Amino acid sequence: MTQEMVIYLATESVWTLLKISMPLLLISLIVGLVISILQATTQIQEQTLSFVPKIISVFIGLVIFGPWMLQQIEGFTRLIFELMVEVASK
Repeated sequence: MTQEMVIYLATESVWTLLKISMPLLLISLIVGLVISILQATTQIQEQTLSFVPKIISVFIGLVIFGPWMLQQIEGFTRLIFELMVEVASK
């Protein structure tokens, strides 16, 4: 395995991680921001008020984005196996 292959694999793994985690993180960020604005306007400072909607929205996001996330993971796994075959054949 050459140095270029290792760098390529590391780069692809980081990009795959970012692509997979970004939709759920953005959903959680937006819901948290909306809840924080509502808490600031109503002066309700209950901690569980922001936690429960975030969990529910992340679960809904998993249902919506789950198939796409699985395809991304499958593509990355195929890439790893292809690289393993390439390294083994050398």
